[in-house]
Amino acid sequence: MQTDTYRHKGMRRALVKQLREKGIRDQRVLNAIETVPRHYFFDKAFLEQAYQDKAFPIGEGQTISQPYTVAFQSELLQLKPNDKVLEIGTGSGYQCTVLLQLTPNVYTIEYNRPLFEKARLYFRNHGLNPHTFHGDGSLGLPAYAPYDKIIVTAGAPVVPKELLRQLTVGGILVIPVGDEKTQRMLRITRVEENEFTKEEFGDFKFVPLLGRSGWSGGE
Repeated sequence: MQTDTYRHKGMRRALVKQLREKGIRDQRVLNAIETVPRHYFFDKAFLEQAYQDKAFPIGEGQTISQPYTVAFQSELLQLKPNDKVLEIGTGSGYQCTVLLQLTPNVYTIEYNRPLFEKARLYFRNHGLNPHTFHGDGSLGLPAYAPYDKIIVTAGAPVVPKELLRQLTVGGILVIPVGDEKTQRMLRITRVEENEFTKEEFGDFKFVPLLGRSGWSGGE
């Protein structure tokens, strides 16, 4: 198992300083980023990349998100300590591990079987207990709905109606929506049973959301 040294912690402090300079204000989110050893998600040969503010390939055509993106989405969620959160796209497990610093009630679903197995092993080896699922995240996880917050970590062509239905009233969905090259970050709040508000934030670039309510490959 990898170790978390003073050097690693110093690199995380420097990363958090960078994120604060880029506009991240939620101290709980910054504390979570500082707590989670991002280098655990990298091969040892790539340690120097672990604390750079950029995405990095993790295999299977997927990436571990840029720390700024992880912090930005986490901040938009406005998480409360006992919120029930659904994450669409477990990927490496990094974003999920950050969420677990903010609430223990995290459900996460991954479309890609090898990534799902690798992330589940990581959680088990590090004593983390999110509820992990393999399947079509574009449809959400209706069996365990409703959720206070839903975060989508892949670019969607449209906002899946299934995810809106699985929000509590007052709940928030954070999702990047656009084409396969660039997406606009949206925060959608369910203000009433049949009423939603939408806020738009900056442009981002995510891997495509696969599945029936995502891009091709989910049929």
